Formats: sequence, structure tokens, C-alpha cells
Amino acid sequence: MVVESRWAHPEPLPHWGGLLCLWWLFFFFFSPKDQFLFGNFHKLGVFCVVSLRRYGVNMRCLAARVNYKTLIVICALFTLVMVLLWNRCSSDRAGPFPRSLAGPERRGAAASESDPARQQSEEASPQEQQKAPPVAGGFNSNKAPGLKYEEIDCLINDEHTVKGRREGNEVFLPFSWVEKYFEVYGKIAQYDGYDRFEFSHSYSKVYTQRAPYHPDGVFMSFEGYNVEVRDRVKCISGVEGVPLSTQWGPQGYFYPIQIAQYGLSHYSKNLTERPPHIEVYETAEEKDKTGRSVDWTVPKGCSLSTVSDKARFTSVKQFVAPENTEGVSLQLGNTRDFIISFDLKFVTNGSISVVLETTEKNQLFTVHYVSNTQLIAFKDRDIYYGIGPRTSWSTLTRDLVTDLRKGVGLSNTKAVKQTKIMPKRVVRLVAKGRGFLDNVTISATAHMAAFFAASNWLVRNQDERGGWPIMVTRKLGEGFKSLDPGWYSAMAQGQAISTLVRAYLLTKDHAFLSSALRATAPYKLPSEQRGVKAVFMNRHDWYEEYPTSPSSFVLNGFMYSLIGLYDLKETAGEKLGKEARVLYERGMESLKAMLPLYDTGSGTIYDLRHFMLGTAPNLARWDYHTTHINQLQLLSTIDESPIFKEFVKRWKSYLRGGRAKHN
Repeated sequence: MVVESRWAHPEPLPHWGGLLCLWWLFFFFFSPKDQFLFGNFHKLGVFCVVSLRRYGVNMRCLAARVNYKTLIVICALFTLVMVLLWNRCSSDRAGPFPRSLAGPERRGAAASESDPARQQSEEASPQEQQKAPPVAGGFNSNKAPGLKYEEIDCLINDEHTVKGRREGNEVFLPFSWVEKYFEVYGKIAQYDGYDRFEFSHSYSKVYTQRAPYHPDGVFMSFEGYNVEVRDRVKCISGVEGVPLSTQWGPQGYFYPIQIAQYGLSHYSKNLTERPPHIEVYETAEEKDKTGRSVDWTVPKGCSLSTVSDKARFTSVKQFVAPENTEGVSLQLGNTRDFIISFDLKFVTNGSISVVLETTEKNQLFTVHYVSNTQLIAFKDRDIYYGIGPRTSWSTLTRDLVTDLRKGVGLSNTKAVKQTKIMPKRVVRLVAKGRGFLDNVTISATAHMAAFFAASNWLVRNQDERGGWPIMVTRKLGEGFKSLDPGWYSAMAQGQAISTLVRAYLLTKDHAFLSSALRATAPYKLPSEQRGVKAVFMNRHDWYEEYPTSPSSFVLNGFMYSLIGLYDLKETAGEKLGKEARVLYERGMESLKAMLPLYDTGSGTIYDLRHFMLGTAPNLARWDYHTTHINQLQLLSTIDESPIFKEFVKRWKSYLRGGRAKHN
């Protein structure tokens, strides 16, 4: 009873627990949430509340003995000390944005330079680049505590402004602006669930030279070329078996550079890929090698029989199927591969059709190979390719993926329309008319068929002057006279020679070597006389990709022409290859002397129009820049001159942002 009466005081005193609770609530709600300080203040507040409940009587006794004003002064001093300590800790922690931070907030100029993935050689494969370790902790764990963003106007060259971000002393510009202004590249990628910004100074790749170059080996990095899928390839001709280009005209024309590249790419793939899987469906035998019965369907009014072909010393299938019938059909059912091949001989007009089940809602599309010269046509779900009369035995090899997609994407413009359609299953083959069939197969690839299609086209279409005329008008640029149809290209001559030499080394057929030897003739004639030769400063012989007036001196085309001459001189021998050797040596002397003219200090130049016309330089895109490097790498394996290795090293550094020194 006495104890309770002691606390019936007319002026209740504030006690320590209440003041501490109020002080803790103030910091909890009104202070910035520094991770370290906030956690400790929270613990202090909990301690105060627990202490009140546990030691309430003692606190009240203590408060009764302390003067009210003294309590106020003590709390005020304690609060002041804690605020000063708080501000000091916060300023120490909220410094410049850490350079290891990744993620969308860092899409600025300063974001990219420390990315460890960019320290890799540009020769690393895409697979290797994907295995690069992520930035430790990812985006969220690297965010600086207490970091504040502030918008700031960035004045660009006193001309216009863009919105940037300021973080202390750092200013960040939007990467969408940076990539356009500096022509650099970047993207946000994710590794193991973490975001990372990947910056690159260039977009193209240099290939490692495998070994010293040989005329019978892989041609540069052409095993990675897929000429037939380019949108400027209208289709693969059914008659000729080579690509038809729309690069400079929607009507389509045979472009010898593209045809040679088609052959060289498939030759190189054949050397670098595994042998293909092949499924045999018809050999005119009772059963194929796997013991499977051949499944033919012969409707009423049609006939199919096995006959002996004395010229081929084998049995073949003879079919008779009038146009107004369904035709005789062979069930295939292949879902794995899409390169079909068969030996064919028509007696009358006819067609061989292949029915495909596609990814387009499982719809059936039919590709018809017809005995006429029509290039390509598409109607409803039927695609037509003319393959010529085929009245004597020949082998037809077709890529059904390419034929389907080129047909569906057919347009009247230069580019084939994009389409996502793909074949899922080769359903059946249908023959109409009267003729003979043999050796029906489906395989994963048929690289050598494509290579020899290109090689044979080059032999058949070489003119009496030793060249392959390009039958389309070409305007290189302002200040150059247009090249009228029928012009020659040193790049076409060189790559055709490289193709023909390989065909000769494989077959020992002198038709290929003779064609390659005749192809040196345009190298000796100046442009004014329908040749490809130019002379720089009345001193250095140069072989023109585009024999313009005035001369243009395109670098990559010249080096391709030299590689062709090297292939020929090495293959033809000392006597037959003498002319090619002289042309090659003169060209190499010019290349070594003129190579510095193509170095900008941060990249390379495509041609010398700035010298010949007095215009701005025609800077090489990064894919042309890496082509220059790849070509020099090849030449450095066949010529020991140190200039090639020096330029390769310097030009590689430009891909990573390297620059020549200032004065």
C-alpha cells in the first residue's frame, strides 16, 4: 500500500524507457534505411521494449531520482551524436557507383569497360563466350547501399541534349545513344539467372588460321558460309544447280563470285564435317541393303517395272504415268534428313514431285521438279522448279529445306521474304510422264554434289577471253562510271580459279585445270580493254574487283584474286604455272607496298576512292575488316614477310577499340 502511494505523484515524470522508445520510433520512420545502422537501431529499440517489461520497477525508481530537465538534455545530446555518426557512415558508403555493377541501370558509357568477357580474344567461339563466368552476385547483390539516381541534362557538342543519370561524380549516358554515336554494340544477357551487360567494340569475328594454307585444303573460313540461305539468293537453279543472285537486280542472274563461293563453301564443309547419314530408298533391287521392301503405289492407268539398262550395267525403274493421273509414288517417311537425290532420265515431258509435311500447321506442301526451263514458281502450296528436259541420265540433288523456303518466300524484290516454315517429314516421291528412275536417297548433306555443280558451271560458262562475264549493270558509287553488263571481276577470276584447282586435284580432269589456266588472261589486260588490271601511281599492278574508271582499288577483292593465282601456280607446276607465278609475285609486291594506305588507325578502308576521287574515305564495315584480317592471316602462312603478321596484330586490336597513337 505504501509503495503504490509513492507513485501517486501530482506531476508524473517521463521515464527512460518512454524516451528511448520515442527516440527509436523517430529513427525507424524518418531516417534513411542504411543496412548497417538500421539493423543496429532496430535491435536497440527491441532491447528498450524488452527492458521496460523486464525491469519496469527499477526504471521507475531511477526516473524518480533524476531531474526532468537533466533527462531532456541527456536525450538531446545522445540524439545529436547519433545523427552525426549516421551522416558520416552514410556518406562513406554512398560513393561512386561500383564498376562491377551489372544490369539495366548501367546502360551507359561507363558501364561496359570492365566486363571481363570482353578481355577474351575475338577468336573465341560463341560457345566459349557463353561459358564466361557471371559477375559475382548478379545485379541486386552489387547495388550500393543508399545509392541515389539523379537525372541530368547532357549537352552533346553544343548541339542537342540527352537525358543522363548522375551518381555522385559519375555521369551515365543511355546506351541507346552511345551505340549510335560511337557505333558500338551491347546487350543484356543472362547467365545462371544473373543479368549482365555485354559490350563489344565490333560485331564480326576473326577466324584462327588452322595450318599453312594449301590449294587442296579448306578455303579460308568458308566452311561457315551458307550461300544458299542468303536473302539475295533467289533460289538454286534446277537446270544449273547453282545459286541465282538478286544482289543488284530482282530478276536474278548468275553471279560467278557467288557461284564460286557456293562451291568453295561446300568443298570446305566436306573437309570439316562428319560423313553424312544416307538413307537408300530405291536401287531397282528386290530389297535395299537394310532388307526393307520398297513401297511403291501404282494407281490405275499407270505402270512401274524393273528393267535392265545396258549403258549403266544395272537395273532401273521404268515408270509410265500420264499427267492426268495421280502418278506412281514411293513412300519415304523420312523425318531426319532433307537432301534428296536420284538418277533420272525422261522419255517425254514429266515431273518428279516431293510431298513435304511442314511446320505450318502440319500442312502438306509439294515441290515439283518439272522438265522445263522455268526458274521458280509458287501457287497455293505447290512450288515449281524447272530442271530442263533431262532426256539423258543425270543425277538431281536438291536441298528440300532451301527449295521449300525459297518458294514460299518468293517475291518480286531483291530479297527473298522471310519465312519460318520448315519441313518436318519427307512424305513421298511422285513420278509423272514416261521415264526411268534409280538410286533414290535422302541424306543429311551432299556437299560434293554442290561443289561439282559449281565447278562444272564455271567450265561451261567461261567465255573465249578466259573470263566469266557478269551480266548486270554495276554502279560502285558517285564519281565512278557504271560498269555495263559483260564486265569481268578479278575477285570472280580468283575464286573461280580456286574452285577449279580443287576440282582438278580431286578428279585429275584436265578440263578443270585448262579452264583455270585460261582464267589468267583478264589479269593482263587493263580495264579499258575489258581486263581487270589497274596500275597505282604508274608503279604498282593491281587486279580490280570492279574495273571502274577511275580505278577503285578494292582491297578484299584484290587479295582473293592473289589467292587464286597462288592456288594455280602451286598446282600447275613450273612450266604451266609460270604466268600465274609472275602475276602473283607482282600483285604481292603491290600489296606489301600499298597495305598502309588502307589503315585508318582505328579500322580499315574498303577501297581508295578518297585518293582517286578526292571524296571522303569509304570505311570498311567490321565484317569487311575481319575479312581483311582473315585474308592476311592466310597470306602470312605462304609468305614470310613480317608485314602481314604486323598488320594482323594491329588490325585485330582495332576490333577491341585499339587506336593508333596521337602526335
